[in-house]
Amino acid sequence: MSLSDIWDVLVLGVVLGSLYAVIAIGYTLVYGVLQLLNFAHSEVFMSGGFGGVIALTLFPPALDPSGIQSFGYVVLGICAGAALGGIVAFGLEKAAYLPLRRRNAPRLVFLITAIGASFFLYNLAGKLFGRYPLPMPRMYENRRLFDLFGTPISVTQLIIVVVGVLMLVTVDLIVNRTKLGAGIRAVAQDPEVASLMGVDIDKVVSRTFVLGGLMGGVAGFLFGTNLQVTYTMGFLPGITAFAAAVLGGIGNVRGAMLGGLTLGVVESFTVELWGDAWRYVGAFAVLVLVLMFRPTGILGERVGRAA
Repeated sequence: MSLSDIWDVLVLGVVLGSLYAVIAIGYTLVYGVLQLLNFAHSEVFMSGGFGGVIALTLFPPALDPSGIQSFGYVVLGICAGAALGGIVAFGLEKAAYLPLRRRNAPRLVFLITAIGASFFLYNLAGKLFGRYPLPMPRMYENRRLFDLFGTPISVTQLIIVVVGVLMLVTVDLIVNRTKLGAGIRAVAQDPEVASLMGVDIDKVVSRTFVLGGLMGGVAGFLFGTNLQVTYTMGFLPGITAFAAAVLGGIGNVRGAMLGGLTLGVVESFTVELWGDAWRYVGAFAVLVLVLMFRPTGILGERVGRAA
């Protein structure tokens, strides 16, 4: 493999890793406040793809849109995906997890509920939208935009990376610079002390789900712009993003970002070197190796009790 090939694969890995990182944030935020492995987050991601399809079907793009029109359609799709992702995540927390928290249900019950909610949501989507993949309405011509040190960058790749970086920076600022972020960190450290200090735990948990849902919804829309939207689209990206969150150190937002980018790059090199059949083998092998020597993940640290 030449240096040029390595650079090409690296760029593809960063694009893919940006998506994984945005999805992984949802897993790590919820785990941080509840110590819950929310497997239904993959369906929140899926709902974002359908949100984009619904919005762009209601407001169909022109046949030959101008640059400004294309920008508007992409923003519309992002907002619709984020909105539906946030609504699904909010409803999931209120309907499935809040009653369990009020009854002090065991952690195993939360886990089983998450798996059940995941099956329910993706079957519901299959019933509502059909079992066949839906194409995302064409918002722009996905042409070669420019070369980055000899590697062609398409419009879709640029959108994924730019939006992904903006989302990651925004979440990092929210978690580290805002009152909501202080509440999230307080609940993650010790919910009982946080409650005594005046933190409304129910409100923090609910808003954390919504924040993760917004991220997952945007990632679902971005994924749909590159491929198609279907009710099963959340499974493999969701599992990989969960692995990315664990690799980076689940409960750590920056760790989720690093884990997502790492797995994206490893996956791209694995496909290039050994073929698509080995796509997930290399990424999960790296996960196992890292956890053997650092069980808390790359940037992980011990977290406090859950809410």
